[in-house]
Amino acid sequence: MPINTKTVQDRRDVHYNSMDQLLEDAEQMVAGPSRTLGNWSLGQILEHLAITMHKSIDGFPALAPWPIRAMIRLMMKQKFLTQPMPAGFQISKKIEAVLPKENDAAKALNELRAAIERLKQELPQALNPGLGRLTVDEWNAFHLRHAELHMSFVTLE
Repeated sequence: MPINTKTVQDRRDVHYNSMDQLLEDAEQMVAGPSRTLGNWSLGQILEHLAITMHKSIDGFPALAPWPIRAMIRLMMKQKFLTQPMPAGFQISKKIEAVLPKENDAAKALNELRAAIERLKQELPQALNPGLGRLTVDEWNAFHLRHAELHMSFVTLE
């Protein structure tokens, strides 16, 4: 039975100012020993972050309907880009392409490295599924807040 991630205790307080900080933290967790507190393994978390970064360049398979994107953008955009994201968010079945498969953490770390390097070389121009059009700086902020959420479920043993 899946864990209700809204109620998970003892999550780490994580904040990243740069992709390099994210990568350094991910490397430390892979070097471990680490454990996860939610439903995903460390490999799944890192793979999901990498997939989302690639999709910000290549495009997502689906978007929230325009009126919902407009409402989220007006009411919550700054919160999503500047404050911690809440745990327990359920994504639409239409964008399951961003969901990870079981993945070896070391392999997924390499995928994350490649995604971060790609973001340094190519501009993310795809529409965000919930927020719509974002600038490069906004996409980077989104990726860092998104990583903080997921990496908060990973702790060193």
